[in-house]
Amino acid sequence: DMLGKLKDLKGPRLLHIVTKKGKGLREAERNPITYHAPGLFDSATGLQIKQEQPDAPLKYQEVFGHTIIELAQQNEKIVGITPAMPTGCSLNMMMAEMPDRAFDVGIAEQHAVTFAAGLAAQGMVPFCNIYSSFAQRAYDQIVHDVALQKLPVVMCLDRAGLVGDDGPTHHGVFDLSALRSIPNLTICSPMNEHELRNMMYTAQLPGMGAVVIRYPRGGSVNVDWQSPFEALPVGKGRCLQEGDELAILSIGHIGNNAVAAAEQLQQETGKRIALYDMRYVKPLDTALLDEIFARYRYIITLEDGTIAGGFGSAVVEYYENKKAEQSNVAVAMQENAAAQEGIAKEQAGQKEITFRLLGIPDQFIRHGTIPQLQQDCSIASQNITATAKELLNIR
Repeated sequence: DMLGKLKDLKGPRLLHIVTKKGKGLREAERNPITYHAPGLFDSATGLQIKQEQPDAPLKYQEVFGHTIIELAQQNEKIVGITPAMPTGCSLNMMMAEMPDRAFDVGIAEQHAVTFAAGLAAQGMVPFCNIYSSFAQRAYDQIVHDVALQKLPVVMCLDRAGLVGDDGPTHHGVFDLSALRSIPNLTICSPMNEHELRNMMYTAQLPGMGAVVIRYPRGGSVNVDWQSPFEALPVGKGRCLQEGDELAILSIGHIGNNAVAAAEQLQQETGKRIALYDMRYVKPLDTALLDEIFARYRYIITLEDGTIAGGFGSAVVEYYENKKAEQSNVAVAMQENAAAQEGIAKEQAGQKEITFRLLGIPDQFIRHGTIPQLQQDCSIASQNITATAKELLNIR
């Protein structure tokens, strides 16, 4: 009726539709936040079907929720901010315990970032928690209001990587490639819940500036999540195990797939491959990369972000730039026979490295479970094992 009337009106017309979240399902109307993403529920009654796993590790979001409260109890300057996802990111825990220090700004990611920047400019340490996919809306604010001003804002990007059943719009796969080109940002990603706690602890220390911490949707790794806080050396990775010819370099939770792949390969073939959790995309641990380049002939980079411009691209860029610098030095010293001979010997001893970059291909990823989508993108453990066998020429 109203649309029919609007057709006959002259001039500008405004149709204002008042909607009710959950309309048509009684339980959803009563509990709109719970039923925003309810999972399985009985269509007749609307009651959720719980699939409890009492001994399962906490979700990363829950580790964040508990950890920010611990940190805020130690540091009175810490505040929490989220754009309309307090339950999804678990900032609701802080809102319940510290209501004057946790803010839901509504569906306004741009405002969330600028609000965080304003608080940081006045001496606060804001933890701004935004789903990775939605942080794209605030790219301009991250650049101009946070990074350019060198403000100590901690950007916690929840739902980074493949998110599974939320569909193509929600996959947080562009953050690494989008953010690593921005000056004054530190970008890191935890392999497990202990690393997340330590990255959050490190990020709020004095002088850290703007820090981005990205972590995935879903469960973490260990049941005993509440580890003591430890300050991490910024821009430093870690060696998980040494190997022979091949090394896998990973960033974030997806590195657990590399661990599983290495175990499978060793069981099947006896081959031991090296594993490195790089922790930081910006700054890269170039000292560790130099050691890896000198030691291994084959390198696989692994990420749950886009290959184009992502972590693997950063590693290969550094490798190619280093080769170019060495060539330039050799050319400059050609007139010195002794130096030329030394450089020639050094270059003769260097291995030409073969790289394989595993990550999200240059396409939008469909709806599906995380295991299905990881297999589609060739970053599941069995895909990694197959890539390692190919490089090592194992049939």
